[in-house]
This record gives sequence, C-alpha cells and structure tokens, in this order.
Amino acid sequence: MTDLVGQEATVTLAIGADGTPGEVTTADAIGGSQTLIAYSDEPIARGTTVVIYQDRGSRRVDVSPLKPKGDISVRIQGPST
Repeated sequence: MTDLVGQEATVTLAIGADGTPGEVTTADAIGGSQTLIAYSDEPIARGTTVVIYQDRGSRRVDVSPLKPKGDISVRIQGPST
C-alpha cells in the first residue's frame, strides 16, 4: 500500500463528528480505487473532497475537508497524549 497521508479522497459515506466513522474512496497507484474507513473531528457530508492527514493502519484514516484554493491554513497534528 502506498503512503496515504496527503492524498485527496471523496467521502462516500458521511462521517459523524461524534466518532462515528464514514467511508472515503481514493485513487490507488494502479489506476483503481480503494475504500477506507474515515474519521474526522467534524461532520463531513457525502460527496465532500477531503485530504488524508493520518493513516491509522488497517485501512483506517483521519481526514479533514479540503480547503478552497487560496486558503493556506493547514492542520497541525500535535503529539498524542
């Protein structure tokens, strides 16, 4: 499996903010796609483009909505406590 962090994906099953996972689909290295279990700190609707910022392993990832062009804000992941 390739490194998922930084890849864009599309939400295919809405993600809940209360820890309820959803699903995202991203393109793989050979032109196909893969579906992953996705978590977020905020609810994200189906069809939203997101960016993967952490790979939890076992096809589970943390995502955040992709910012509009021109928005230079970034998500900073601090050390786990």
